[in-house]
Amino acid sequence: MAAQIAIVDLSGKNVGQLTLQGASWSKPVRLGVIAQAVAAYRTNLRAGTASTKHRGEVSGGGKKPWKQKHTGRARAGSIRSPLWRGGGIVYGPKPRIIRQWPGQAIRRQALLESLKGKLRDEELVVLDALQADAPKTKPFAGLRKTFSIQRRALLVLASAPVALRRSVRNIRELELRSADSLNAYDVVNAHKVLVTREAFDKLQARLGDGSSR
Repeated sequence: MAAQIAIVDLSGKNVGQLTLQGASWSKPVRLGVIAQAVAAYRTNLRAGTASTKHRGEVSGGGKKPWKQKHTGRARAGSIRSPLWRGGGIVYGPKPRIIRQWPGQAIRRQALLESLKGKLRDEELVVLDALQADAPKTKPFAGLRKTFSIQRRALLVLASAPVALRRSVRNIRELELRSADSLNAYDVVNAHKVLVTREAFDKLQARLGDGSSR
């Protein structure tokens, strides 16, 4: 029998059931796939701008600090030697491009597994619909209390009309995401994931064959 998830309205009242496509929704969460994708997303957040100077880039040190012999001290050719304080750095970091590109199949599977994890932990909520004729926060302010949102939560929409976007942007805990751009890193870092029914249908279409594995 296909797995199902309840559809609720803004007050938390059950208004229907949504069938989850594919047998994978009822299988255990594959944490390894999530970890692989999240590691790649975290790596891609790095700027790669760390930089140090080797001995040829440090200013000064053109003159030999003392003569080679008969001083009782070790031989030294420059005060900018890596052995000296203020000298160059040996094999230090240089600016570089840091990118990991997991395949589309991995990204898709990781998104599915992260959503399964939220479903397992009862942190995935499917909303019937969200509409706003004018930018007003008040109709949506009760979302925090209704769904016990205490930390960062995602609100996933199929599309974000200007009025709706302006209505929810003042709710500090909520971050808007599009069903087309949602990724496993966003899902894992959220306390709750609220998805409209239309957006969830888009997500299932995006997951495609991955939801049947």
